[in-house]
Amino acid sequence: MKAIRAHDRKAGADGLVLEDVPYPHASENDVIVKVHAASFTRGELDWPGTWTDRAGRDRAPTIPGHEVSGVVAELGLGTTGLTVGQRVFGLTDWTRDGTLAEYVAVEARNLAPLPATIDHVQGAALPMAGLTAWQGLFDHGRLAAGQTVLIHGAAGAVGSLAVQLARYAGARVIATGRAADRDTALELGADVFVDLQGERLEDVGPVDVVLDVIGGEVLERSAALVRPGGTLVTIAAPTKVRTEDGRTVFFIVEPERARLVDLARLVQEGRLRPLVGAVHPLREAATAFAAGRRTPGKTIIKVVDE
Repeated sequence: MKAIRAHDRKAGADGLVLEDVPYPHASENDVIVKVHAASFTRGELDWPGTWTDRAGRDRAPTIPGHEVSGVVAELGLGTTGLTVGQRVFGLTDWTRDGTLAEYVAVEARNLAPLPATIDHVQGAALPMAGLTAWQGLFDHGRLAAGQTVLIHGAAGAVGSLAVQLARYAGARVIATGRAADRDTALELGADVFVDLQGERLEDVGPVDVVLDVIGGEVLERSAALVRPGGTLVTIAAPTKVRTEDGRTVFFIVEPERARLVDLARLVQEGRLRPLVGAVHPLREAATAFAAGRRTPGKTIIKVVDE
């Protein structure tokens, strides 16, 4: 089969190569998915799990990508809950070969059924960003109706879904980003937009929850905005930043089938729309991966042209 592989950690995106690779093996409780669409996180070539297995052993060359939408091609021994030919989407293991390939082996528990009304491009845009937004807002941030949430990077893959989920939950949404992101954030349901390059973040007043995807100075400035008892949630990096009288949480998203089902339902109901910034064929995945190519929403690699 064809796949994108990285051979040298130091080479970054320039070291990604489209080549013939062995068909994946279905371990116990695995599913082999015929990939129709996939996505990736630009920084994942720096993640330890991209280059080592769970025991810490080198596993280069490695196939990047952790978001998948496709069709079940094969079931491993003991796999239940899914069937061959079923449309699925989900988030793959950090320490195994990923989704920028024609086929990928995934633990069945990390996949959920993809309704026929959702196409595979949308399906691939939903798992990482959707689960991150959901877990950040509700599991870690404990956001509730009537509260105010500050969402950084509101036109990005995670931020755009977080704005919509927070709005759906009945929260007041303050969104941030670049000036060019204002219309997108407001269209998605933000009540207020702050241009981080031209407006004062400190003027937004106290908030119950901050969801940060940027880190650095923006994260540090956000701590003072959290009201007593509130929560500052970040996915950027572990941090020593603390609120005056609240909680600070750094987390890494986890696969969660039940939440994937919820996200798909909201898409079907028209309450949630994943932003797709660009779509590329598999042969152009290395170019799409290159640093500096900023697009709103998620970049998708379309493996099967339907």
